[in-house]
Amino acid sequence: MSSSSRSPAPAPLLRPDEPPPFEVLNPDGRAPILLVCDHASNRIPKALGTLGLDEVALGLHVASDIGAEIMTRTMSARLDAPAVLANYSRLVIDLNRPPEHPTSIVETSDDIAVPGNRALDRDARESRLAALFRPYHEAVAERIAAVKRRGVPPMVLAVHSFTPRLGGEDRRWQAGILWNRDGRLARALIDRLSALGDIVVGDNEPYSGRTLFYTLDVHAGAAGLAHAGIEVRQDLVMEPEAAHAWGERLADVVEKLIGRADLHRIESFG
Repeated sequence: MSSSSRSPAPAPLLRPDEPPPFEVLNPDGRAPILLVCDHASNRIPKALGTLGLDEVALGLHVASDIGAEIMTRTMSARLDAPAVLANYSRLVIDLNRPPEHPTSIVETSDDIAVPGNRALDRDARESRLAALFRPYHEAVAERIAAVKRRGVPPMVLAVHSFTPRLGGEDRRWQAGILWNRDGRLARALIDRLSALGDIVVGDNEPYSGRTLFYTLDVHAGAAGLAHAGIEVRQDLVMEPEAAHAWGERLADVVEKLIGRADLHRIESFG
């Protein structure tokens, strides 16, 4: 096929005047831990409009993990830890899902239709992978490598939040710790948070890390690094001040775990 008959390459999804796909906080932070926040933002690339959603829908949990960005920023500053935050909404593409997963790009989320995600062709999906998904995961891998070069295998902690009610059922947990095969960091966090006495902590609740744990499985589990996901109930972190306070509280807990030999050892859990 001649070059003149080839289909033109699709235009880049992000325009030059838009934020990059991710933000790195405190890249030179000295703590041997990396924080990641897959669902930090509800921003939509200008080329996609609003995906057919109104401002109210974009302010809901379907578009971002409410409070997670502020908690991550607070923890990064308090712990002197690097962090990688996504700059675009999970509705464009979910960074915590394998690209082939049916919820990678959703047409409906919690009964809210997403018109801009309907019947996407291969090129449309590829543009989102190229612009957002791959750069974010490359940034996470680079930050882990940078910490490892200092000689101490880092812990990796993913920060999320969850809705107080889903499917007609209330969720009693105030925080949940998610893990898959490697329970080292998860058990330590559950013990420390439970010891505070005023937090109901879920062990792989309200979600299970054994079901969907893409970011941590790929970057930490496969590398033998201690890791866990932390979820905080969104009604507790709706306001910036409350999210900041939870970030401080979580930092208090995590700070006491940094330097523990078993949490900075590379181990394989099959």
